[in-house]
Amino acid sequence: MSKDTVFLSNAGEQTKAIHAGESPDPVTKASAPSLVMSTTFVADAGAGFSVEGMEENETWLYTRWGNPTIHQLEQKLAALEGAETAIAFASGMAAIVALLLHLLKAGDHAIVSDVAYAALSEITNEKIPELGIEVSKVNTSDLEAVRRAIRPDTRLVYIETPCNPLLRLTDIAAVARIAHSAGALLAVDSTFATPAATKPLTSGADFVIHSLTKYLGGHGDALGGVVLGYRTHLAPLRKKTAIRLGGVLSPFNAWLILRGLATFPLRMRVHEENALKIAAYLETHPRIKRVIYPGLPSHPQHELAVRQMKNFSGIITFQMENGREQAQRFVDKLQIIHYAVSLGHHRSLIFYLNSKDLLETSFKLPAPEQRESWNIFAGEGIFRLSAGLEDAADLIADLEQALNL
Repeated sequence: MSKDTVFLSNAGEQTKAIHAGESPDPVTKASAPSLVMSTTFVADAGAGFSVEGMEENETWLYTRWGNPTIHQLEQKLAALEGAETAIAFASGMAAIVALLLHLLKAGDHAIVSDVAYAALSEITNEKIPELGIEVSKVNTSDLEAVRRAIRPDTRLVYIETPCNPLLRLTDIAAVARIAHSAGALLAVDSTFATPAATKPLTSGADFVIHSLTKYLGGHGDALGGVVLGYRTHLAPLRKKTAIRLGGVLSPFNAWLILRGLATFPLRMRVHEENALKIAAYLETHPRIKRVIYPGLPSHPQHELAVRQMKNFSGIITFQMENGREQAQRFVDKLQIIHYAVSLGHHRSLIFYLNSKDLLETSFKLPAPEQRESWNIFAGEGIFRLSAGLEDAADLIADLEQALNL
């Protein structure tokens, strides 16, 4: 471990966000990280033609195997997450699929949150079971439900906290104990929380997943994903699965995300400040039936949020009557907030999430108690608002004029 690495391991989050993984270019002396777009690198005569003999980041040979710009990003992300290493991917879903295919094989059993990112829900409803892998969908905020779902062949427990889109929380440390007592691994999608709020590895998680497209990139201009964790887990994941599947991140996107990360801790403070103000405003609006935000005392798991999250992030879910009609009003009347999917960008975004469609396609919650847990948090007429970095007063004024009949 170098002196710089030792120093940065004890540095503050903003210092890590700016300096971790980066150093002046030894040739040009450039202060900013270099963008290396080359797909191939000049090799020694003894270089192998297979990744099998390659040590992690030992040398650069081919960008699908490794690239200096992507490596800088991986080092910075690992420092921010408190991980030993990281593997960057072309998108959050590329990271998720690589992890699932690496860990699970025919005959294995996995427990997955019954409400999660739609694409994850859909692939674990369809493609993963088609490979002979059994998946149990469980409300992972219910620790007894997780215990009941554990089987001798359970290999993986996969959670999101807060989950998309209901902002339901899962106690990471408690689920880690349950998973590990059964010999299973725990993966945590922490995209909504970010390392500014939660570092799941310190609570016992084995893997952490982020969509870099969201808060970590922060500017809505680069797709990316990452799996973080321990070298013993990630070195074979990189060599055996990630490189072979080929869903690698573009060096240009890595460079854009690196640039975004420099302001990540600063941005997260403003996202949270704005979201708290907007959530408090929405709670008092006569047309809003319910507001779900971990930072509000009204959140059903606010006590867990205070204990587990250092930052409540910028996502607000709220419920109102006549959701489809209001969605059209938002499209027609919002002037600052964009009516668009995604989240975690510098600009504010809002989108209507039709519960009926989600329950019939993505989530498929047939059991009455599962649908009941959905309804406790939201139900019909759900909107997801990603509070950006604009002035909170302007965002509230924009919502006010769009909500008024």
